[in-house]
Amino acid sequence: MTTSPASEPSVPPPRARLKHRIPVRVRHYWKLLATCVAVVALLVVVAGNVRIAPIVTSQASGKHDEVTQNIEGTVDLFDATVAHTVTITYDEADYQRMFDEYMATGEKEYVRVDATVDGTLIRDVGIRLKGNSTLSGVTHEGKTRSLFGDRGGGPGGWPGGGGFPNMPEGGFPGMPEGGMPQQPGGGGDNPGGGQGGPGGMMGGGRGGFGRTSLDSAKPEELPWLMSFDEFADGRRYQGRSEVAVRVSGMGGGSTVVNEAVSLAVAQAAGQPTQRYSYTAFEVNGRPVKARLLVEHPDEDFADRLGNGVLYKSLATGQFTYQGEDPTAYADDFKQVNNKGSHDLAPVIDLVEWANESSDADFDAHLGDHVDIESFAEYVALQNLVLNFDDMSGPGKNYYLWYDLDTKKFQVVSWDHNLTFSGSATAGPHDTISMGGFPGGGQFPLPEGMELPEGMQLPEGFTPPGGGPGGMTGGNKLKERFLASNAFKKTYEDAYRKLYGKIYADKAAEKALDQITSTLAKVRGADAAAVKTDVDKLRSTVQQRGEALAEDDVIKA
Repeated sequence: MTTSPASEPSVPPPRARLKHRIPVRVRHYWKLLATCVAVVALLVVVAGNVRIAPIVTSQASGKHDEVTQNIEGTVDLFDATVAHTVTITYDEADYQRMFDEYMATGEKEYVRVDATVDGTLIRDVGIRLKGNSTLSGVTHEGKTRSLFGDRGGGPGGWPGGGGFPNMPEGGFPGMPEGGMPQQPGGGGDNPGGGQGGPGGMMGGGRGGFGRTSLDSAKPEELPWLMSFDEFADGRRYQGRSEVAVRVSGMGGGSTVVNEAVSLAVAQAAGQPTQRYSYTAFEVNGRPVKARLLVEHPDEDFADRLGNGVLYKSLATGQFTYQGEDPTAYADDFKQVNNKGSHDLAPVIDLVEWANESSDADFDAHLGDHVDIESFAEYVALQNLVLNFDDMSGPGKNYYLWYDLDTKKFQVVSWDHNLTFSGSATAGPHDTISMGGFPGGGQFPLPEGMELPEGMQLPEGFTPPGGGPGGMTGGNKLKERFLASNAFKKTYEDAYRKLYGKIYADKAAEKALDQITSTLAKVRGADAAAVKTDVDKLRSTVQQRGEALAEDDVIKA
């Protein structure tokens, strides 16, 4: 009996095989899926280059974290007539890990500490290093980390000592081994790393820029940012989340009296500014050091300015238009408050207009963008207090306050430790410089300094960070304002008014008297150094007042 062979299973065609590999639900709703894909593709094509601006849906939208605890303390931290005390304790291993990370990557991580402020113990406070060029020569376990990378540890931050980014390998032709010589009168023997000799630019040892030499082994001398809410959300100390512990400056010596006086006269002039005070500062049982505390421009500071958005200018930034994409300005500006409800759009619009508007448009419409009276007073104040490093200086030390009611900007000054360091005879329309280091451009030598025989500066050499994104100076908004005849009278009127308050009415000298009195009570203050710093600054203030009294702008 014969049997028929078993029939072979039929094989579906290739298209059918592919179809059955697709899930049933996808096959059922393929038209809807295809429509969605098409819509997304259309949105990418049509809206891909459109800047998306946030929409404010409520007054509370974008506000910072809710305050859950406000520590009142025993005395107003920024009562400048009081000798304050701040004691910091932390685990040494945490501190070492933080510094190792900073030296390796440049990241400024917080250390968890216990802080006792004017007798009030506050646990789990965060502190981190603060500053950019300030930290360029800091050493840790004998090694120096320059702002521009580890280039050795010679004097003043020059090759063989911190280095500049556009300096030739091994330094300039004829440069002595070990880097640049210090300026006469400068160097580590200058108390507090002050100005040094004439112009005061190059002294100050390894700290660079005339500052004291900074060492991780001396945390009581380092620049710090104290955060009361870093490890405790919603916590404030007297309504503030952050306080800056300032470091010795060029013009003010170890006690930074120049910065304190500048803050006092800015307040007297009615400019938005920060409060300050002096404190005995002790860290982990080390020697007590008298330090200047300054209110930090944080979200709470912005709240006190009014209804608006605060933007910080970054030291790495530039005031140039780079298109509409906010991410292109990540190295230029940082938004402080109202994140989520507002973005960088107003700043971008200001930068574009200030750089690209015609002269006629600038003259006619500056008042649409900027509070002109406030801006005139800001610019006048920087000249009056000889601030080389303001919004047009290499450090870009300023904030922009955007008033949401008027839709106009105000400039808020910040970081005054280089004030009163230029020529006391500089006029209202002169460019303020320090030791021959103007706000950008080439690098002429400070007065009184000579290069060693055979050494030459290469053509085109610029100050630290020169070049794109570096620390060159200049700001189109300020430059065009001062260059315009349309605003000359406004500026000169503001200058005369502030001169009257600061010098004629002696607001600067009165502030210096009060600071001297307070410092005499602060534990850790070196009486001899304080006297030297105060006498030097008083002489500069008096010379400045006398020189300006004879200026045509003041006598008009």
